[in-house]
Amino acid sequence: MSRRRSGTWLGFDPWLLSAVLLLAGLGLAILYGASGGDRELVLNQAARFGLGLVLMVVLSRIPTPWLMSWSPWLYLLALVLLVAVAVMGVGRGAHRWLDLGVVRFQPSEIAKLGLPMMLAWVLHTRPLPPSVGTLAWLAVLIMAPVLLIAEQPDLGTATLVACSGLFVVFLAGLSWRWISGLGLLVATAVPVIWQLMHDYQRSRVHTFLDPGADPLGQGWNIIQSQIAVGSGGLTGKGYLHGTQSQLQFLPEHTTDFVFAVFAEEFGLIGVIVMLVLYAVIISRGLIIAARARHTYGRLLAGAISLTVFVYVLVNGAMVAGLLPVVGMPMPLISYGGTSAVTLLAGFGLIMSVNRYRRGPGT
Repeated sequence: MSRRRSGTWLGFDPWLLSAVLLLAGLGLAILYGASGGDRELVLNQAARFGLGLVLMVVLSRIPTPWLMSWSPWLYLLALVLLVAVAVMGVGRGAHRWLDLGVVRFQPSEIAKLGLPMMLAWVLHTRPLPPSVGTLAWLAVLIMAPVLLIAEQPDLGTATLVACSGLFVVFLAGLSWRWISGLGLLVATAVPVIWQLMHDYQRSRVHTFLDPGADPLGQGWNIIQSQIAVGSGGLTGKGYLHGTQSQLQFLPEHTTDFVFAVFAEEFGLIGVIVMLVLYAVIISRGLIIAARARHTYGRLLAGAISLTVFVYVLVNGAMVAGLLPVVGMPMPLISYGGTSAVTLLAGFGLIMSVNRYRRGPGT
């Protein structure tokens, strides 16, 4: 297939690939400054990016029908691993990881891809919009991994996994009547959800509503984050010159709050540039989804792209104090292992949909 016909460069969408590589490089540079020049941390993240990029290339070469046939097995694997976490998971406070000796990873990250792949597989042979019976079956498929992840507890990842599944259902043509009903159901269930939340989760909501009530305790994170973001101004303080991170005022400055480090050092202009790169990734993913010839590819590429949007929206709003702290990373910027690899693998799935959209049966 020629470059002119496929609209790709060496088999990749040039806009999507360029934005991903630029963000990955930017992420490594920010981590170096945020960590105080910790080369080991940066090299570890670079190795994870390398693994993720290899996986992205491999998945982009796999025909979409093959991905479709593997979808139920990946979903089942994710469920089995999540049950294993419930039985023998490790971690401080929250048991979210499986330690196999050679490697330690979060099975919940696999569910971020396994769930939308499974739902797209279920829907690709059924009439759309889905019937009531199909919606009930999809709800069971969504709730199984979400409840297992929420029990770890990991509310941030559970939210992302739920969104990845709900986006598939939305793109399948769910009517606004159903969407309104679901919103009403969630609203009426808020008191029940509040009672089921852990103490530290309720504390985060209280802190979000009034961070000044405990400025040296629970409110410290968000207050310091807001100071960092606000002090960046228009052009920022300059690379490696952010006082909140360099002087250790800002907690979790390489993970959840790394976006605050970037905003302080590069200011509003830098934030706009970063958001433009994210907009390129999300928009190209949605364009690829719209061009897909097969329902499976359209639902999968669209759901993954919209999930990236949720990543950026929630982390940015959390850092700015517009949402409670939920432990959601900024894609390709925050330090993290399994999440970075999973994210790059997701881009590989989108590229596969783009590459094989003209092929037979895709």
